[in-house]
Amino acid sequence: MSFLQELFNNITQRESLLKGRLGKNSHFDHSHLTEACQALLQSDGEASSIALASRVLEIYALLDEQQKRLFFEQLALKFSAIPEQIDAAYAAYQTERTNDNLETLFEACEPLRQELLRRLNLASGGTYELVRMREDLLALMADHPDSKALNSDFIHLFGSWFNRGFLVLKRIDWNTPATILEKIIRYEAVHKIQDWDDLRRRLDARDRRCFGFFHPAIGDEPLIFVEVALTKGLPDQIQAILASDRYDIDDPESADTAAFFGISNCQVGLRGISFGNFLLKQVVKELKQELPNLKNFVTLSPLPAFRSWLESTYLDDIGLLEPEAQEVIKHLNDPEWFSNEALRERLGSVIKPLAARYLLKEKTAKGEPLNPVARFHLGNGAELHRINWLGDTSGKGMKQSAGLMVNYLYVLDNIERNHEQYTTDGTIVCSSAVRDLSRRGRKLLKGETEK
Repeated sequence: MSFLQELFNNITQRESLLKGRLGKNSHFDHSHLTEACQALLQSDGEASSIALASRVLEIYALLDEQQKRLFFEQLALKFSAIPEQIDAAYAAYQTERTNDNLETLFEACEPLRQELLRRLNLASGGTYELVRMREDLLALMADHPDSKALNSDFIHLFGSWFNRGFLVLKRIDWNTPATILEKIIRYEAVHKIQDWDDLRRRLDARDRRCFGFFHPAIGDEPLIFVEVALTKGLPDQIQAILASDRYDIDDPESADTAAFFGISNCQVGLRGISFGNFLLKQVVKELKQELPNLKNFVTLSPLPAFRSWLESTYLDDIGLLEPEAQEVIKHLNDPEWFSNEALRERLGSVIKPLAARYLLKEKTAKGEPLNPVARFHLGNGAELHRINWLGDTSGKGMKQSAGLMVNYLYVLDNIERNHEQYTTDGTIVCSSAVRDLSRRGRKLLKGETEK
C-alpha cells in the first residue's frame, strides 16, 4: 500500500470513528443526507471526498425505511441532469460538430447522481454499501415511476465496476474460511443446505466441486457460486445427488461428467448484472484442467413456474387438450398421485411432452423463452438436451416444476455457435429426444396444425 493510500485510509477511519460516536446521539433524516450528498459533489479534493463519502454512507445507514424512500425520491428528482446545460451543449454541438462539443454534450446529459455514486465508491467499503443501497432501492421503490432512471444509473455503474476483469474465481471447499461457508449456506437459492453436515457433503473432494466469483472491493462476500457433482453419465434426478450417503464415484478421475446442479446469485443489489455466463465458462476450464477425462458438462436444472403455467393453461377444461389428455392432467389435483405407479406413468406421458412444447414454443413479449432458467442457459450457448420426469420429488420441486428437471448440455465446440444462433434469430438448439417430445405434445392439443 502506497503512502497516499495509507493516508486516505487513515482519514477515512478517523472520520468513520467520529461519525460512529456522533450517530448514537444524533437524529438524521433524508434532508441531512441530501445536504451531505451536495457537499460531496462540491468537494474538490480526494482526501476530503473520501471523508465526505464515508459520512454520507454513515448517515444513510442510520435512516429508517421511510427516510430512505424519501432520499431516493430526492436522488431521482434533484440529482438528475440539468436541462439548461443540455440545451446549451446541444446548441453548441449543432453549431459546430466537434469532438469537444460532443464530449460536453455527453457530460451535460449525465445525471449528477452518477457522479455522486462514483464519489461514494471512494469510501472504504463503499462498493458493498452501494450494492446494499441498491437492494434497498429495489425493495422500497418497486412501484415508484421515478426509480427507473435511478436504478438504471446503478446498473450502468455496476456494469463497469463488476465486469469480468475485476472478478476473482475461487474454489470453495471445506478449508475455506468459516465466514464464507456460512454465507454459502445462507445464499444457496436452489436446493437449501440443511446444516453443516449437508454443506460438507456438497464440498466433498471425492465427487463434488464448488466455485464462486468474488470481487476485491467487497472482500469475502460471494457474488455468485455454482455447485458441481462429478458423475458417470448424465444425472436425471436431484435427490440422488443431494443424498448424504450416496457416492456415484470413488475417485474424481473416474468421472466423465460434471453436472452443475445449483447456481446461486448472492447479492440482490446486483440483480441484472450478469455473472453466470462468465462463471460457467471459467469453471468448465478449471474442471477440464484438473480432470482431463471429463467429457460432458451439463446442468440438472429446475423448471420454475412451469406447474403454475401448466395449471393456468390446461388444468381447467377449456377445450385446449384432447379429452384423454385432459382427464389425465386433472390427476395433478390428487395429492396421492405420486404413490400410484400407474398414475405416475400416465401423468408423465402427458406432462413431459407439454413441457417440451413449453420450453420450445412459449415466449415472452420480447420473443425469448418464457422460462427464466431456459433463457439463461440457452443464452449461454447450451443445448436443451433432456427433460427428466420426477427429477425432483421434493415438495418444492413438485410445487414449482411438477417434478420435472432439465438437462442443458454445454458442448464446448458448439457453445459459441449456439449462442450466436440464439441471440441472432432466437433458434433454440435441442436434442432429437426433446424435439420428438414436442411433436408428441402437439398431438395432445386440439386443433394444432403445426408441422
